[in-house]
Amino acid sequence: LQPLIFFITSKLGTMWFPEMKGSLAAWPAWVMFAVLLVGDDLTQYWWHRISHSPLLWPLHRAHHSAHYMSIRMTYRNNFFYYAMMPGLWISGVAIYLGFANVYLVYIVLKLTVIMGAHCALPWDRPLYKIPALRPLMWIVERTISTPATHWAHHAMTNEDGIGHYKGNFGNLLFIWDLIFGTADITRQYPAKVGLRDDE
Repeated sequence: LQPLIFFITSKLGTMWFPEMKGSLAAWPAWVMFAVLLVGDDLTQYWWHRISHSPLLWPLHRAHHSAHYMSIRMTYRNNFFYYAMMPGLWISGVAIYLGFANVYLVYIVLKLTVIMGAHCALPWDRPLYKIPALRPLMWIVERTISTPATHWAHHAMTNEDGIGHYKGNFGNLLFIWDLIFGTADITRQYPAKVGLRDDE
């Protein structure tokens, strides 16, 4: 679906705004990256957050129904969840405007973090135990999504003080959760993930 959205935005751009194609290609790479963080990652934070509302939950429910954590869950969502995701359309427009090379770097970094947050191996667990890494891990867990923070979002229950499925919505950046008050950092992992009504 993502390539289809990019194809559509390119075709519409060519039809309606041909003079804009590649018009922002001279922007500094760091500015493009910052625009993508806001236009894609911040909007995905909000899209993810409102997808936990009763109206949009059916589009996102499949992502939470798995009783395991794995990189296979990364794209486990309803077709329309992605079709209506604002960040994909904004990214398509950005690519049309000349962000393509920066987008390739951005999306590889983002997918690495997202897959790392969903992966079956909690890579952050041993790092929390190394005293010398505590300051670094304090920064890491507040900057990007990690297994500890994202597994809590997939927890079957909030009753253990670890689960936090009404928060920790961040995809690439966890800092959005800190800014908007939905963050919970415990450095622990829920005993069970998935949905209770699917047991």
